[in-house]
Amino acid sequence: MAPSSPSSAAPARVSARKRAAKAEEIHQSQEEEEAAAASSVKRRRKAAASSEKKPKQGRPPKAGRKKKGEAEREEPVEDDVCADEPDEEELAIGEEEAEAEAEEQAMQAMQDEAAAAAAGSPGKKRVGRRTAAAVGDHEPEFVGEPVPAAEARSSWPKRYERSTAAKRPDEEEEVKARRHYRSAKVDNVVYSLGDDVYVKAGENEVDYIGRITEFFEGIDQCHYFTCRWFFRAEDTVINSLVSINVDGHKHDPRRVFLSKEKNDNALDCIISKIKIVYVNPNRWAVDLNSFACQSLKYNHPQTEVRNEKADDFLALIKEWSVLCDKYVHQDVGSDLAGSENEEDGSSPLDKDEFVVEKLIGICYGGSGRDNGLYFKVHWEGYGPEEDTWEPIDNLSDCPLKIRDFVQVGYRRKILPLPGDVDVICGGPPCQGISGFNRFRNRNEPLKDEKNKQMVTFMDIVAYLKPKYVLMENVVDILKFADGYLGRYALSCLVAMNYQARLGMMVAGCYGLPQFRMRVFLWGALSSMVLPKYPLPTYDVVVRGGAPNAFLQCIVAYDETQKPSLKKALLLGDAISDLPEVENHQPNDVMEYGGSPKTEFQRYIRLGRKDMLDWSFGGEAGPDEGKLLDHQPLRLNNDDYERVQQIPVKKGANFRDLKGVKVGANNVVEWDPEIKRVYLSSGKPLVPDYAMSFIKGKSPKPFGRLWWDETVPTVVTRAEPHNQIILHPTQARVLTVRENARLQGFPDYYRLFGPIKEKYIQVGNAVAVPVARALGYCLGQAYLGESEGSHVLYELPPSFTRTVAQAGASSVATPAGEVVEQ
Repeated sequence: MAPSSPSSAAPARVSARKRAAKAEEIHQSQEEEEAAAASSVKRRRKAAASSEKKPKQGRPPKAGRKKKGEAEREEPVEDDVCADEPDEEELAIGEEEAEAEAEEQAMQAMQDEAAAAAAGSPGKKRVGRRTAAAVGDHEPEFVGEPVPAAEARSSWPKRYERSTAAKRPDEEEEVKARRHYRSAKVDNVVYSLGDDVYVKAGENEVDYIGRITEFFEGIDQCHYFTCRWFFRAEDTVINSLVSINVDGHKHDPRRVFLSKEKNDNALDCIISKIKIVYVNPNRWAVDLNSFACQSLKYNHPQTEVRNEKADDFLALIKEWSVLCDKYVHQDVGSDLAGSENEEDGSSPLDKDEFVVEKLIGICYGGSGRDNGLYFKVHWEGYGPEEDTWEPIDNLSDCPLKIRDFVQVGYRRKILPLPGDVDVICGGPPCQGISGFNRFRNRNEPLKDEKNKQMVTFMDIVAYLKPKYVLMENVVDILKFADGYLGRYALSCLVAMNYQARLGMMVAGCYGLPQFRMRVFLWGALSSMVLPKYPLPTYDVVVRGGAPNAFLQCIVAYDETQKPSLKKALLLGDAISDLPEVENHQPNDVMEYGGSPKTEFQRYIRLGRKDMLDWSFGGEAGPDEGKLLDHQPLRLNNDDYERVQQIPVKKGANFRDLKGVKVGANNVVEWDPEIKRVYLSSGKPLVPDYAMSFIKGKSPKPFGRLWWDETVPTVVTRAEPHNQIILHPTQARVLTVRENARLQGFPDYYRLFGPIKEKYIQVGNAVAVPVARALGYCLGQAYLGESEGSHVLYELPPSFTRTVAQAGASSVATPAGEVVEQ
């Protein structure tokens, strides 16, 4: 996704789809494990390893030591108040960019508009009813009233149909039902629909595992339940022979896969309940901005979020691969046995020795440390505030602790390895081509350190070799130095034997009141289907254009086509329902105070479940239903006084202030008949920089937006000195939430950090509807449903449907882990 911070590090986001569950003690966080230990669920665990100790040179006393760790990454943050004056260089470069934009638009007007050229595992079918031994002194029975007849016939219609067609010889006869129930009692334990259970198997066989989908009384008056089976690895085409005879193919016996196979069974076949813990696909996110990482962790709790440079991340995953080879893929148990005996903790500790209780983190360099591998150590007898980062060389006496950490981390997939990753997506920042860089290297852009993050991004792709790659960036990579960086990125993928294509998409074409054109580069292994680009679904107010050499890469309908597009969205469609707030609004959570007024507003207020967002496991997140981050950048006293005098009308800006008039050629000048007006601070009402900005031709300083307009693009700052960002009717700039809505963020998406940092996160993001549309095309390609020579894909009418519209459709979780209960 787009970089969350204009830093020198490239946020690379990788994600992997995992079709099997891992061990429960690895799947859960430490807090979850502690909570689970207090429950009645019995888990098989091995005893913890013995304590190990390491000599620690010159470690200060506990009370006087400064904690090392991630907190050191954060830099001091300036107050969230608008600066008194704009940066002179910023204004000068703004003029240059505006002039360049005007020239580009003039050239664009001379050319015609261009269009875009641009499986299932055959598991062992378990037919036949399970034979059960007696389950105790109590006869199995149904509990509660039967399901109403109409509901039962609607839910299980075939149970109540008369058999007419002859069944195949290998087909199991379906038991017909008299009535259905929702619960049953077996051996004094009540079971309900949806419970996962052990089911009695044949003699000398391991008991089966299944999920109860029906309870019913047959027309033969016997009691039945229907089970949907979980398969172990040996139950599939893998077969136990492969698992036993092939080195390295050991399968966790607790690892199971949910199948579509079902059977009817006698009620007394149920042995006991079990708990299946589902392991979600692994996702990793990397960003140097610590506040962006906080936002990612909160909104995507199932993602491993790492706050570090992309270069350090690449070095780390390479070192991690070496550790996994040593401690996981090779048998090192005998080599470490002596170490464990020597480190039994019986010898007294020197005053500069401390006991390593466990390792809890891993990183490469960072925070002022030298390059190299570091482990975060939790010391025996000390609290978490005393945890420290230690180089691996200082832990040479603790091989068992390193082994334990690596083996657990490997099973949890705390870091990706080559072959683990399905998709890498990222937006490597290229600040070296920015207009704010006066010393841009046009001849050799990649020699500029500020452009090296694109190289790092491609290096990560080359190392992890994912199935798919998606890179996002600003259109300037196709403008600067004849599009050198864009051509370089495309060339990299092709050189790595990826299929690749490049396209430019406009955010407004997917249902937002902004233009915002960005470059998206697809890559796919030769064995995969290369994703297409989603065609627009909305009309848009055009603001700017594309480089002439890449006009054929714009994602759009052909001129000859007449698509049925939805009406372009405007500012009022997105934010007119939000309550009034003052220039200074310190509360990041508040009530809406009113109902939505438009379809967009009704949609953007939906909760996670209705938006098909399962980040919180189908549950509502904290503060869901509240209005979050509706806070503007606080204007300083002078600017606030100026903004209060900007008229509340369409097109208002500093030109409407006293003492200013517009002369020939749309150039502002001082009105000689009006004496210059000053603020209460003694500074002029109309600052000089506003009069001289873009040679006096720009209406942007202290410009007011209007309800029937759109914005060119959401930016990372909110100062009104050289951009139109004032609210249509209030004396303030747009709030963080208003900007977030223009980017398509759902209202439940919460941001962290100072207000200025929140603006940065929103402005650097990929517009959410664009990301969703690209994700849909990725899914279609992965399923093999978008093959063909066409580069563009028409989204289905139901693409934006919510849960309520989606009806009863669902996707079964493919794998889980058994935990005895």
